[in-house]
Amino acid sequence: MITLLKETLSHESIYMPTPARIAAMTPLTASETLFQVELPSGFHLHHRPGQFVELSVLGVGEAPISICSAPTRSNGSFELCVRAVGKLTNAVHKLSPGAKIGIRGPFGRSFPVERFYGRDILFVAGGLGLAPLRSLIDEVMDHRGMFDRVILLVGARTPRDLLFPDDLARWTARDDIEVHITVERPTEEWVSNVGVITTLFNKIDYQGRNMVATVVGPPVMYKFVLPDLLKHGLADSDIWMSFERQMKCGVGKCGHCQLQHIYTCQDGPSFSYADIKHLEEAL
Repeated sequence: MITLLKETLSHESIYMPTPARIAAMTPLTASETLFQVELPSGFHLHHRPGQFVELSVLGVGEAPISICSAPTRSNGSFELCVRAVGKLTNAVHKLSPGAKIGIRGPFGRSFPVERFYGRDILFVAGGLGLAPLRSLIDEVMDHRGMFDRVILLVGARTPRDLLFPDDLARWTARDDIEVHITVERPTEEWVSNVGVITTLFNKIDYQGRNMVATVVGPPVMYKFVLPDLLKHGLADSDIWMSFERQMKCGVGKCGHCQLQHIYTCQDGPSFSYADIKHLEEAL
């Protein structure tokens, strides 16, 4: 599914970036920064949780980045969590508030939020995986009455690697979401759980539950998380993931993200386990 910014967008081509402005930059970790992006007056992104945009810097290039702010919290601006790991992302980190960038999108298949109504939702976020899930978490919490129990499991290598500490504190302070956080390498000050993210699974009551899970994290995490979820009775179609690796053009033309007959940027990046379990290259 491809959705253009708005019918008022001046550019008719999906390949033409829309000029945008960095309104604010907030360091989250040593390598990740949260960017607040402002669109031109009267323009709105109209995205859904799980979609992404193509972020470009003139003279450098572009890269696909997940939108990490909820549609319910976007009013002429939106947020991107960018890890400084390549040419484009390092260039973006060197910019300052007020700098001009380009935005294409939003692109991709979103999480099917309406299918989650009336059900328990389990969020499993490993490392940078909390960034795309943040959009969905806040969307759910802003419509809290539409869902049953909400559980969030978050894992990181160290306490310093935990993204969105203010959001984690905000969610933890609520009594209508269950939050469990673990790190693999604790500091002396760390007083919470220690271990890989699957060690948190024994804290969940699965019995008699009508549960759907959304899982986002590094590829290796899926190999351990998926068997646990299946063991506890979740159906293949009730386990949702996000795959962003190797995406490039965002519109299914370059073939860079192709997995057999699937284009991650168009058919995803949000997939159910039922969608991709037969694709050997996916997991």
